[in-house]
Amino acid sequence: MFKNLRIYRVHSAWPEDEASLHDKLVEAAFKPCSAFSEKSMGFEPPAADPAETLCRRVGGAELIQLRWQSRVLPNAAVKEALAERIADFERRTTRAPTRVEKRELKEDVYSELLPRALLKSDRIQAFYLIDEQILAIATPSEKVALEFLDTLREALGSLLATPLEYSKSVQAMLKEIFLGGEVGAFAMGRECRMKDPSETTSSVSWLDIDIHDASVRKHVQEGLVLDRLGLSWNAQVRFVLADDLVLRKVRFEGLQELDELEEEDPLMRQDAEFVLTTGLIRSLLASLKKELGGYPRT
Repeated sequence: MFKNLRIYRVHSAWPEDEASLHDKLVEAAFKPCSAFSEKSMGFEPPAADPAETLCRRVGGAELIQLRWQSRVLPNAAVKEALAERIADFERRTTRAPTRVEKRELKEDVYSELLPRALLKSDRIQAFYLIDEQILAIATPSEKVALEFLDTLREALGSLLATPLEYSKSVQAMLKEIFLGGEVGAFAMGRECRMKDPSETTSSVSWLDIDIHDASVRKHVQEGLVLDRLGLSWNAQVRFVLADDLVLRKVRFEGLQELDELEEEDPLMRQDAEFVLTTGLIRSLLASLKKELGGYPRT
């Protein structure tokens, strides 16, 4: 259900119940792209629920879903149509178009082709942990997460949310696990990424190997900075933790047992998976908070 998570603390009021949140989200509900719009986004029902509510509250958490719809207009198609339009202009006027005229021709081509372009939809889910006041958006992309927050803020009227942060350094914890083994309930997995502090644009990654090996560890001992590390928490959740506290490649143990519910009742299956996964993430975050000294003082 959630493969990646970018996590925020919410510092403003949240709707008190499912119905109140639904009523707010209606203000930013999804509407399909019109013929001349490039994209449209809005909230849609996140569950196979006949009532079609725009949120789902189960087990102390609320599930919401944002839908992006965009028109797919390949650059090659625009270039080909523009070349034909320029050639026609040159035949009619016996001269090449100016820069301004070429831009206008391109705009005409774009306006003509856009209504005939194919539609493509992407969906991003998020969940809100009510007691913890935590919002987790299922994307590793900061840009996508910010668009999600902007749309949610528009619906709620106001939303103060800050990226998850703890008092102690995440990088220090990753290094401690990498060089020394387990920290609390966290154990090292089989993936890591390192960067040269003097060349922040370059990095080296090790994937699906035994990174306990001394030949891998020596790079950190000699000065490379560990900014991502594969971890296991309580042998129940496997993920890659980044130094910005983004969780990637999240995998939950025990979900296979829910597969038999899929055909019997899809909504029951979704609710059961949601309760299980949000419960594990809630506990995982509590462990991180403990190991990293809680939230920083404001």
